[in-house]
Amino acid sequence: MPKVLHPHITSDPAICGGSPCIEGTRISVRTIVVYALHHGVSPETPLSYYPHLSLAAIYDALSYYYDNRADIDDEIAANAALEPPETSPA
Repeated sequence: MPKVLHPHITSDPAICGGSPCIEGTRISVRTIVVYALHHGVSPETPLSYYPHLSLAAIYDALSYYYDNRADIDDEIAANAALEPPETSPA
C-alpha cells in the first residue's frame, strides 16, 4: 500500500525535538490529538486557540496520527510522564 502524504505535517529535529508538527508552527500532532481525541473536543475547537491554523491542517494532523498511531501514542505517554502529578485539595 502506498504511503499517504501529509502536506501540512513536518518533522525537524531542531523544532520540538523532531516531533511531527503542523508546518510553519510549533504545534505538534500530539497537541491536536490530545485536544480532539483525549479531551473529546471537535476538530474545529483548536481553531479558537490557534486561529492561524487551517481546518485542513488540523484534519491532516489527525490523519497523520491514524497513520502513525503507535508512535504518537508513545509521544503522548512520554510527555504525560514528564508532567507533575495532580494533587488533590486537602
